[in-house]
Amino acid sequence: MEKYEFNKFVTDSNKRVSDIHEALKIEEKKPIYLKLKEEIDSPDFWSDQNHAKSIIAKSNQINNDITSYEKAKKMLDDIIDTSELAFIDNEVMELLDEAIKDFNKYIEELENKVLLSGKYDFNNCILEFHPGAGGTESMDWALMLFRMYQRFCQDHKLKFDILNYEYGDEAGIKSASVMISGDYAYGMLKSEEGVHRLVRISPFDSNKRRHTSFCSIDVAPEIEEADDIVINDEDIRIDTYLASGHGGQGVNTTYSAVRITHLKTGIVVTCQNERSQLKNKDICMKVLKSKLMEIEIKKRESEMKSIKGEQMAINFGSQIRSYVFTPYTLVKDHRTNFEMSNVNAVMDGDLDGFIFSFLKMKASN
Repeated sequence: MEKYEFNKFVTDSNKRVSDIHEALKIEEKKPIYLKLKEEIDSPDFWSDQNHAKSIIAKSNQINNDITSYEKAKKMLDDIIDTSELAFIDNEVMELLDEAIKDFNKYIEELENKVLLSGKYDFNNCILEFHPGAGGTESMDWALMLFRMYQRFCQDHKLKFDILNYEYGDEAGIKSASVMISGDYAYGMLKSEEGVHRLVRISPFDSNKRRHTSFCSIDVAPEIEEADDIVINDEDIRIDTYLASGHGGQGVNTTYSAVRITHLKTGIVVTCQNERSQLKNKDICMKVLKSKLMEIEIKKRESEMKSIKGEQMAINFGSQIRSYVFTPYTLVKDHRTNFEMSNVNAVMDGDLDGFIFSFLKMKASN
């Protein structure tokens, strides 16, 4: 790298680091973090466990932002210090080139992270799968998406817990819901809400014709403040039934599965992952409260036209993304026009390009 190029790199990098400092509101967060730390260190901190967990999550998020920014700044400072010797020593120049590559990779990741600055982006999230028009085809497509998100979570070290899983009559799944836990789970996966369309040669068609299938994905953040929501007994209907599918020994032998219907909104939440009916009910109530809290938030922000939101039909013309397996291979997001021709990579969980192009689009609007 020539001296002029290096000076330009330093100027550009200083601006990138400064922009991150401003976007993450580092100076505002430092005193907040210290105050939270004092609260965590207080003797009676764990007297209210739900509140304590919420404070720890908030503290971790702020600390993560501060340390990420400070790491980027230190990496750049070290590069500038090294440059004094690099231009007269070839071995040091090689080390400098590697350091610049590492910095550029890290700063790009950090710039993507800045896009995850929404109020609930750091939270866990609930993902629901609803096959649409297409019968067995769509149920099989729902299972393919289920596995795609499972692999995405593995790659990003996110925990993937099945809450409810109902097998399709011939193949695939009729419906499923999962809890995805880990840093920025909701922030990354909120882009996936909507109808996903598949075009392929059907493995269920003996004539090997091309079929189009649909599956709707619903995404909601897990919201700790939702514990404040009061749900009266008369507001819900609770049904219990025999668990099926995942769960190991004991499924289909006890009425441990729970379905809760919120009568006013029509929201239905099911859980059969635990062997205990009581535990499944507790999980259902937690998910229901998160969904109700999300509705209240969207209403306050005027982002919903009705209590159920702007639901799209799960069929032609409503998709957010198309996955074409034949006659060519292409995955295209219709909101951002981002596309990938490597369908197999996408189905193996390579979704970062789609996610961050969506977040960048939302940030620029």
